[in-house]
Amino acid sequence: MATGKAGRTVRKRGILYYLKRDWRLYLLVMVPIACVIIFKYAAYPGLRMAFMDYKPAKGYSGSEWVGFETFRKIFTDADFIRAIKNSIVFNLLDLIVGFPAPIILALLLNELRYPRFKKVSQTILYLPHFLSWVIVASVAYTLLKPETGLVNVWLMNIGVIDKGIPFLTDKLYWAVSYLLIAVWQNMGWGTIIYLAAMTSINVELYESAHLDGANRLQNIWYITLPGIKSTTITLLIMNLGRIMGSNFERLESFGNVQVKEFQYQLAIYIYEKGLAAGNFSRATAVGLFSSLVGLILVILSDRFAKSLGEEGLI
Repeated sequence: MATGKAGRTVRKRGILYYLKRDWRLYLLVMVPIACVIIFKYAAYPGLRMAFMDYKPAKGYSGSEWVGFETFRKIFTDADFIRAIKNSIVFNLLDLIVGFPAPIILALLLNELRYPRFKKVSQTILYLPHFLSWVIVASVAYTLLKPETGLVNVWLMNIGVIDKGIPFLTDKLYWAVSYLLIAVWQNMGWGTIIYLAAMTSINVELYESAHLDGANRLQNIWYITLPGIKSTTITLLIMNLGRIMGSNFERLESFGNVQVKEFQYQLAIYIYEKGLAAGNFSRATAVGLFSSLVGLILVILSDRFAKSLGEEGLI
């Protein structure tokens, strides 16, 4: 029992009281928590496969323990070196090209003053995020065909080009198309976080700037961007942790023989040399290595952010 400011007696509630009162809410929360535990943490004991010559028929107890032998084979594999180089290069390009896009888009949407048009624009821009890469790739192949694709036909009709551009079959054109299509799909969804951060900026700052004669560009540069700086740094740190990752569905959807040299990234390597070949130890080892490098990058970038006076993640 405790006494409040008005002299009233306040009874301290125990956990059973809240469980009984809000059991429906706790039940709803337990479903996603259970999914995270099952699919994220329950798989951790399986990481020992990376240090074993794992055979599914023999199980963990019957498979031979080989220590770091699997890692030695991976690091001396030319295909792995090629896959890791491609993954790093394309993920860095994804970061350079794709990271600023949602920030710029969020700034543009934030400046729109007609509410209905703003809502419609946001909905249209968010929708591509919910399309699978298979659908995105099929649409891209239809639009970008060298002879009959809408883009090439239009460019030839206006006299920009004389013959169709092989957007998805030539290596360099494929790389550019691969990156820009990802920006188109993801930038709308990324704006949600930045728009939410912009709503927390004090409106009085804009009013004061308006009285001082600041224009919209000055408001963006001196108020909006500093106001979302912590959110930007947090998302940048998280994206740096994905430098070693790759999306198998995206790569497989846009892959073909002509661009195999660029398409061959870690996700393809794990599938071909690991899962498809029945070598689960190699697949686990590569995944563990990628996660470890990602963790190190997150920690280093977090330390760097803190050295600049930001809060960081850890």
